[in-house]
Amino acid sequence: MKNYFNNLLDENREKLETMSFNSIGKVTAVATIIVILLCSGLSFYWDSEPELFDVKKNQADLLATATRQPITGSATITAMITMADVMLHKPGGYLSNDIAPPGIFMDNIPNWELGVLVQLRDMARTLRNNLSRSQSQSQEDSSLVAAENQFYFDNKKWVFPESETEYRKGTAALSDYLQRLGDEQQSKAQFYARADNLRIWLSEVETRLGNISQKLSASVGKRQLDTALAGDSAANQSTLTEKELELKTPWTELDDVFYEARGTTWALIHLLRAVEIDFADVLEKKNATVSLQQIIRELEPTQDRLWSPVILNGSGLGILANHSLVMASHVSRANAALIDLRRLLEQG
Repeated sequence: MKNYFNNLLDENREKLETMSFNSIGKVTAVATIIVILLCSGLSFYWDSEPELFDVKKNQADLLATATRQPITGSATITAMITMADVMLHKPGGYLSNDIAPPGIFMDNIPNWELGVLVQLRDMARTLRNNLSRSQSQSQEDSSLVAAENQFYFDNKKWVFPESETEYRKGTAALSDYLQRLGDEQQSKAQFYARADNLRIWLSEVETRLGNISQKLSASVGKRQLDTALAGDSAANQSTLTEKELELKTPWTELDDVFYEARGTTWALIHLLRAVEIDFADVLEKKNATVSLQQIIRELEPTQDRLWSPVILNGSGLGILANHSLVMASHVSRANAALIDLRRLLEQG
């Protein structure tokens, strides 16, 4: 009888162990599916790009909280503050330095963030070196020095100090500069809306757009002659290069370049609208207001809704669309108009 119960217990123990193992497997499988679905849903939600905001209304709202009136330079500074705030606090927050799913698997929005960040850096440098100084020998504004340094912090740093913390410090430095701007008791904080200062920043933008346009156009590959030394018979360079180059963006980087361009143009639309406000008198005197507005018009289509789930890379005149070439067309037209505007500002 004892042996009978022992055998029965052994048989049931095996069944219980098998059932327990199967239950754990089922629970693990269900949990994995739930995690995958949750990550997929978050990725879809976080992958949406922020909408454009009204620069003039944004300026009024931010100044109203500090009981301040619009002054020269405030549109540009408030636009920068809001751009940085949107970059850091959009759905999902700042994703470029994420090391956990789903952020670590996403690359579209991180490249969008890079495009915005580069424009913030360029404007912060121009503010520090030109827009806030009356001449090359004048003293730098300490808040703008801090802002430039913070925005140039590594955009993928996730350990202390993390990127977000440093960029918030940069935003705080801009807010401090804005608070002192126009205060007669602190007259060292200035914003000089002069044609030469605007040309310097436009030159930076021209370089950035030219680079973005080249990378977008190289989506289908193109042959290009080396014109680095053209126009100067005495020019020289460090090492010899091929006379004809084959430029092609790798297919794995097509969406990266595309979304960086989206971020770049998103930021530029806001900065150009702010410049239109702060440099209104200069633009009117040069009869250049409509030229600036046309540049903004050229850039606005770059923010149109993307209906395709992937960035298509059809051939130039093929059956499928090529999203990179469409974006390159808008960027190139804006860049050409920007060059004309910069030349117009050079005239007396």
